[in-house]
Amino acid sequence: MFERTRLITKIAASLPRVMRHKPDSTYTMADVLEAKAAEYGDHPFVLFEDRRVSYREINEEANRVAHWAYASGLRRGDVVALLMENRPEYLSRWMGLGKLGVVTALINTNVTGQVLRQALATSTANHLILGAECIDKFATTVSDLERPLELWLDREPGTAASNIEPPLSTHELNPDLERRSIENPDPSVREGLVMRDDLLYLYTSGTTGNPKAARLSHLRFVAGGDGTAVILDFTPDDVHYCALPLYHGAGGIGVVGSTLFAGATMALRRRFSASQFWDDIRKYDVSAFQYIGEFCRYLVNRPPDPRDKDHRVRIAIGNGLRADIWEEFRDRFGIPKILEFYGATEGNAGFMNFENKVGSVGRFPSKLVQRAISTTKLIRYDVETDTNPRGVDGFCIECGEDEAGELIGRIRRTDGGIGSFEGYTSKQATEKKILRCVFKEGDAYFRSGDLLKRDAEWFFYFVDRIGDTFRWKGENVSTQEVAEVLSGFPGVEMVNVFGTQVPGTDGRAGMVAFVLPEGQLDGAAFHTFVTSALPSYAAPLFARAVSEPDVTGTFKLKKVALQEEGWDLDRVHDQLFFRDDTAGAYVPLTRDIVADIQSGNLRL
Repeated sequence: MFERTRLITKIAASLPRVMRHKPDSTYTMADVLEAKAAEYGDHPFVLFEDRRVSYREINEEANRVAHWAYASGLRRGDVVALLMENRPEYLSRWMGLGKLGVVTALINTNVTGQVLRQALATSTANHLILGAECIDKFATTVSDLERPLELWLDREPGTAASNIEPPLSTHELNPDLERRSIENPDPSVREGLVMRDDLLYLYTSGTTGNPKAARLSHLRFVAGGDGTAVILDFTPDDVHYCALPLYHGAGGIGVVGSTLFAGATMALRRRFSASQFWDDIRKYDVSAFQYIGEFCRYLVNRPPDPRDKDHRVRIAIGNGLRADIWEEFRDRFGIPKILEFYGATEGNAGFMNFENKVGSVGRFPSKLVQRAISTTKLIRYDVETDTNPRGVDGFCIECGEDEAGELIGRIRRTDGGIGSFEGYTSKQATEKKILRCVFKEGDAYFRSGDLLKRDAEWFFYFVDRIGDTFRWKGENVSTQEVAEVLSGFPGVEMVNVFGTQVPGTDGRAGMVAFVLPEGQLDGAAFHTFVTSALPSYAAPLFARAVSEPDVTGTFKLKKVALQEEGWDLDRVHDQLFFRDDTAGAYVPLTRDIVADIQSGNLRL
């Protein structure tokens, strides 16, 4: 009871801090950074490899960027794309641009070719700051850019010039920045800029299609960072570890914002490494870290180490930590508190699990808090028709206990304030995410595209992404729930479940792709495990052993290519298996079996 009361008090204390930030305020991210630099000076803001970068240094470098951008003709509302790996310059680049009211589009460093071209086009940017380490990625796009780009090459300090030449005529950014002033630019250079204005474009993960550019305002960054710092009890003594890419909301916004507001320190890694994760935690004396569920699974799959609990971590915050490894992860590494949350970069609805409820994304810990800040509802979703059913009154139907439904968030205001849906750069994409006349005429809700459910205590649980859940033999199958079960079979890792088309059948049959570290699947043992742990309609009909998982930069499993290739022997060169219930085993998929399935001779 004491812990619950303390949590309610903490959340209640964070609300005034969040709500004090107003959409019409002229106090923006730029003012926050300058104030923190004045307050914390030489205190480290970023620890990166063997570098120690202070608040003063980050602000001074951001000032150089602002003065360069202004001299280059960039003004409030212009867009600059940023393609760069994790390093301290990443922050000073977008923060410096933000001092002018220039929007930075944070481009995924893992995409190439058509997807990268589409991301650049969606950004509407005419300028690109290109980290020299990403030249090879950008080179895959230059033959077919949809709009001309002025290219600024940004080399990492202390690195030798790359042997890879830029694919287009470029300007060298670094010598230009060295000539610029380190003084804060006069506030008049961002005249007219207010909190509701765009600060960044962040891209959706693209697990089920091309990423979309989501708009993120100064208000969302400032209010989110301020509130999260309070919730995490951050002080300047805290060190927050980030191995997530800075183009992603969790790392680039969540970690950066909470660290900045607390005057704390961010320990930044170029990219996640399971083998070096805990060495980093000890090296930087980390007290908190941001996780994504799949990299927790990578850590659990590592061999035990006597030093697993040798650290001062007091809290881990993130999303996607599944129930099947939650307790093992917590207990093996001795993590006092796990703060699992649910939220989307562009969304206006979410939860935090303050009570260490295994598998839950959280709940509102009191009716008072729920009335004050809740905009969320769960409504029925029909997988077969891909619609939200409506009752005889024409309105959507709320879900009951243990009933999976789509999470939606009420759009309470349209002025860019707290509770608004800021949308995407595409008006068409934005409109698709809004559901209207949900519970009464004229109301509007943000569609999360996620299925969740709640229990009798009003704890919420993630079920699946809409589009991932499929229907087979008249039943809805949650890929996430099936994957959690299959992850318990010894010898398989990084389980990815999806639906696949089968000729002559309705719906989609289950298929699973997984990594086999030992290289062999015991088909009989796997069949026994699957059929005993899952109902027949949820048991995958096909299985595919892959050498490595296809994941996004934040370790979310991709499904599109797997779904397209399915169980086509002409397209798939990995091992494929078929669930043969007569043989009581998953057997190698042969052309004879394929022919029997396609002809209908084999009853499924």
